[in-house]
Amino acid sequence: MPFGMYQASIPAFAKTLKILSTLLDKAEAFAAEQKIEPEVLLNWRLAPDMFPLTRQIQLVSDSAKGAAARLAGVEVPKFADEEKSFAELKARIAKTVKFVESFAPKDIDGSEARDIALTVGGQTLHFKGEPYLVHFVLPNFYFHVTIAYAILRRCGVDIGKRDFLGAV
Repeated sequence: MPFGMYQASIPAFAKTLKILSTLLDKAEAFAAEQKIEPEVLLNWRLAPDMFPLTRQIQLVSDSAKGAAARLAGVEVPKFADEEKSFAELKARIAKTVKFVESFAPKDIDGSEARDIALTVGGQTLHFKGEPYLVHFVLPNFYFHVTIAYAILRRCGVDIGKRDFLGAV
């Protein structure tokens, strides 16, 4: 199979989202083991001006589903951002995985030159498909995954690089 826009996006989103769900399983078990209220971990942030764990997970989901939809030229699904538990965050991840995996290569490949516009912070950004994926989506997606991982590590959850990368 040739390497194209689909191969550069959908498998990476799906795999990383599933890994993130596994990290949340470990965090939930850690909280129970240590008798820590789950809300403590879910609301933890690395710095006062950074989003907490829950919002990091939501942004990972938003990046993946938004990119898949925009590259395919379909409506981006809206999620309510109301998750307050590990179970709700894992359900959101599962819903996101199901959505991104619903696309086939024919839906995404060829989107390199697709015009994409989105509003971020009240500003409309304009991209072509390939720079949107390579220079905007993927860095944002992995940034929020990495911050979620770092929050869990900082809280004491026993995870490492192999957990972050998943099975290779």
